[in-house]
Amino acid sequence: MVAGPTESWQRADPGAVQAIVEGRHGDPFAVLGMHGGGDQPLVVRTFQPGARTVRVLMDERLVTELERTHPAGFFEGPIPRHRERFAYRLRVGWSDGDRDIEDPYRFPPVLGDMDVYLLAEGTHLRLYEKLGAHPRELEGVSGTSFAVWAPNASRVSVIGDFNGWDGRRHPMRKRVEAGVWEIFLPGVEPGALYKFELLGPSGELLPQKADPFAFATERPPSTASVVHGLVDWRFEDAAWLARRRAGDHRMKPISIYECHVGSWRRVPAEGNRQLTWRELADTLVPYVAEMGFTHLELLPISEHPFEGSWGYQPIGLFAPSSRFGSPADFACFVDRCHQAGIGILLDWVPGHFPTDIHGLGRFDGTALYEHEDPRLGFHQDWSTFIYNFGRREVANFLWSNALFWLDRFHVDGLRVDAVASMLYLDYSRKPGEWIPNIHGGRENLEAIHFLRRLNELAYGEYPGIVTVAEESTAWPAVSRPVYLGGLGFGFKWNMGWMHDTLRYMSKEPIHRKHHMNDLTFGLMYAWSENFVLPLSHDEVVHGKGSLINKMPGDVWQKAANLRAYFAFMWTYPGKKLLFMGGEFGQWREWNHDSSLDWHLLDEGPYHKGLQSLVRDLNRLYREASALHELDCEPGGFEWIDCSDIEHSVIAYLRKSRDPDRFVVVVCNFTPVPRHGYRIGVPHTGLYRERVNTDAGEYGGSGVGNAGGVEAEPVASHGRPASLCLTLPPLATLILEPAASSPG
Repeated sequence: MVAGPTESWQRADPGAVQAIVEGRHGDPFAVLGMHGGGDQPLVVRTFQPGARTVRVLMDERLVTELERTHPAGFFEGPIPRHRERFAYRLRVGWSDGDRDIEDPYRFPPVLGDMDVYLLAEGTHLRLYEKLGAHPRELEGVSGTSFAVWAPNASRVSVIGDFNGWDGRRHPMRKRVEAGVWEIFLPGVEPGALYKFELLGPSGELLPQKADPFAFATERPPSTASVVHGLVDWRFEDAAWLARRRAGDHRMKPISIYECHVGSWRRVPAEGNRQLTWRELADTLVPYVAEMGFTHLELLPISEHPFEGSWGYQPIGLFAPSSRFGSPADFACFVDRCHQAGIGILLDWVPGHFPTDIHGLGRFDGTALYEHEDPRLGFHQDWSTFIYNFGRREVANFLWSNALFWLDRFHVDGLRVDAVASMLYLDYSRKPGEWIPNIHGGRENLEAIHFLRRLNELAYGEYPGIVTVAEESTAWPAVSRPVYLGGLGFGFKWNMGWMHDTLRYMSKEPIHRKHHMNDLTFGLMYAWSENFVLPLSHDEVVHGKGSLINKMPGDVWQKAANLRAYFAFMWTYPGKKLLFMGGEFGQWREWNHDSSLDWHLLDEGPYHKGLQSLVRDLNRLYREASALHELDCEPGGFEWIDCSDIEHSVIAYLRKSRDPDRFVVVVCNFTPVPRHGYRIGVPHTGLYRERVNTDAGEYGGSGVGNAGGVEAEPVASHGRPASLCLTLPPLATLILEPAASSPG
């Protein structure tokens, strides 16, 4: 026993002690830790529930033993013969022996003054470097710093497997300027499980909350966050990033393979388990590269509790889903994509979030991330909460998350989900179920500002990336720059093209002559935006059937129709997107719980042939500048003939900036071969048949033009020369002047 002090000292206020031991004190650093110094005696206070003794150590030397002044385990006492504060440790005596610990309440604040200022202002672009759980060393001691935004909570604690999930043990310091709670916990290492325990504004105990900035989580259905810190991966993609920054994406070939990684392939022999990121790097990446796609777009990979949401109801926005491995595993996957020449786009969901009690909903006992009024804050279609985009801290949270994926994982762009639901206050609502904006209109002014600023930040901070909007209405200038009044996206999904053309293709060929407008109408607005043509996952679920089953006719005709349609799509103005399974004509609707039906590639010629066609279309699309260079400009397209309604035949040119480089496309959407079919072309010479979707190698009947046709000096369709073609049944021909085609 060390000799006691020789002077009086002030015990803690009994009311404060009672609040500490009951876990309801909102300012624990004002009570716990070391206090005094100078003219005042040094006093140390600590709460160690169940402890028998507590001693104070300095440099392994015993300084004093504290007095237990509350039976629940509150200890306090003066430090004799010391006036200056010092780094100390505590030797805590338990029934099974003594253990030396660092006292979390002796450490200084985690966040700097500038961080707190920017947090309060809503302009901290690197929130993920400060909030959340960060393993670090502070004053020479290893541990983890925790910080969370909860301005209306009356107390916030870190709970975890390191403190028995006891919210009384580690209440946090509140930085009142920003409403952020923080603490450094010595000895807490990566891999530790944790959550936050909060008391609401009136002191009520709230459901335990996962960390909004968790970088790793337990695998669902478990819901704890995992101490991890920012991913530390040595990327080897410098050459890729340099190429990415060069040129205009509007003029580049962009062909996207949309993928749900949990069901692309599975391992039946191991309980139908999903593949890991490392396994996907060895299988999915070379497949996408061999198929000729330029980009891989992943359905949302942020942690999400419900498998059936396909990731569209995320809770851990900063955590790659634990279903597929660690954050480092995902970083490795992205790196492998880049080394294979494939860009990565992430499906990103900033419009809404699920109501799971461990998530963001009423996080601190109030509508913090969402609106209080359900007419603004609750999405009726999906039973989810809607972010309050007008709250600067919420917008900052989402902006920071977007930048997080671009920064820490080098992803090449974001496809922003459900933009239409963000833009309209009356989206999917009846009169009386929504609140007009300050001007009395239906536009969500805060969401408009949020999206514009998102794109300014993404393109400004990471030149060379792309953002893509899933926007299903006629909202103007979605993909026009902010400075011109647009929303600032790089591209927009062309939902109108998708709906119109699939409706056309679903008709029996005999009826198609009455619906030609479904094919041609899209050219009336094709350059109003920078478009992506999407045949996405949404078209092969919920009873809609697979792509091949949307086609009419018998098996041969279904396959032929889909081949003709794909070639039409790949030659139509706009970037391309195809959901997995469509490339080989999967018969079943997509099921997120099972693998694609890869066995079909071994069953008959149609599936393998369709896959080969998509591969060849991708390669031609990349090779032929006429098919991608002016995708977003009216100068890249010219009708040859769109008036042959009776035969359901259309013909057009796709052109590049070089007037000598163009391709000729002819589509016959009936099962009738047409011989001697003449179309006008710009000049005479040999035109090579680059793609014939009826070729035998694709599962077709082999009708065609023997690989090429000589254009004759016979005027047709207002042009000086023409081709006399054999049009295969239900097929698309792509021809290119021999002088401009390779080989």
